[in-house]
Amino acid sequence: MSRSVWKGPFVDPSLIKKVEQQKTKGTSVPIKTWSRKSTIIPEFIGTSFLIHNGKKFIPIKISEEMVGHKLGEFSPTRQFSGHTPADKKAAQTAESEGGSPAKGAASGAAPGAAPGTAKPATPAKSKEGSSNAKKWKYS
Repeated sequence: MSRSVWKGPFVDPSLIKKVEQQKTKGTSVPIKTWSRKSTIIPEFIGTSFLIHNGKKFIPIKISEEMVGHKLGEFSPTRQFSGHTPADKKAAQTAESEGGSPAKGAASGAAPGAAPGTAKPATPAKSKEGSSNAKKWKYS
C-alpha cells in the first residue's frame, strides 16, 4: 500500500537539512546516509549520496529519473554470486553438443551425466482410471 497523498513523501529531516547546506556552500561532498526509506525529491537532483546497504556505503548521484523512488532502491542489499559451477558446466556441454537447448526446456539428463544417457519419459497416469477415485452422480 502506498503512502497517503495528503501526507506527502517521507524524507528524513536531517537529510533535507544536509542537502540545503550543501547547496548553499556549493560543495560536492557525498552525503552519507542510512535512511534508505527516504523518498527522492526534486531538490536532490545533482546531489551525491552514500547510501548504506547494511555492510558498506554505495555511491549514488541523483538524476531526474530517480525522483519519486526511495534511496534504498538504488543500493542493493544482496549480492548475486552467480550460478553453481555444475550449472555452468552443463551449459558448456550443451553448447558443444550442437547448440543450446531452448530456454526453460530441460535436457532430460542429470547434470554431470554422460551424454546420451537421458532417462526415457514416463507416461502420465490419468486419475480417471484409478481405483480410489470417487464417482459422484448428481440427480
